[in-house]
Amino acid sequence: MNRTAKAMGRLMALMVAIAAAERALAQSTAAPEQQPENGRRIVINVPAMTLEVVENRELVKSYRIAVGKRSTPTPTGSFQIASMVKEPTWYGPRGEIAKPGPKNPVGTRWIGLDRKGYGIHGTNAPGSIGRAASHGCIRLRNADAEDLFQRVRVGDQVEILYQVATAGGAEYQDVYSRAAAPQSSDGAGN
Repeated sequence: MNRTAKAMGRLMALMVAIAAAERALAQSTAAPEQQPENGRRIVINVPAMTLEVVENRELVKSYRIAVGKRSTPTPTGSFQIASMVKEPTWYGPRGEIAKPGPKNPVGTRWIGLDRKGYGIHGTNAPGSIGRAASHGCIRLRNADAEDLFQRVRVGDQVEILYQVATAGGAEYQDVYSRAAAPQSSDGAGN
């Protein structure tokens, strides 16, 4: 890569970091009526592969996650928790069914979003955590899914972001090659 391309890459990363900082500042200074009623929300950063629980503008807990594969990306945007199920039955995209137990792809907990087919859940493949490996859902280790399940409620806000650079200077892998133009996806996740 020549010097110009490297400089352009650094400039783009800086612009993304500035935009992320502006968004974070706007969120942290939002009027009280714009904050969730209970003061709790989940913030997911797809490239960082993190899920954070924020209560009253304070970070309470952070988890390492798996996100959607490039062919089935995790959608970005604002969502709400629509359902919560202990020991769920999994219904796969091709009609497969897995009853609760160690072979269930969604593990021991399902936290469904208000977008059909997408949720935050445990997994029977803990080695996938930290990778782009799902059908669009957010995966956690089962113990982490169980911990998160105790911390959240139906109606809580979920923000799924795609930030490859942070205001603090950290840069993450651009898992979907779309740092400059994040887009939502359609389809069923897991």
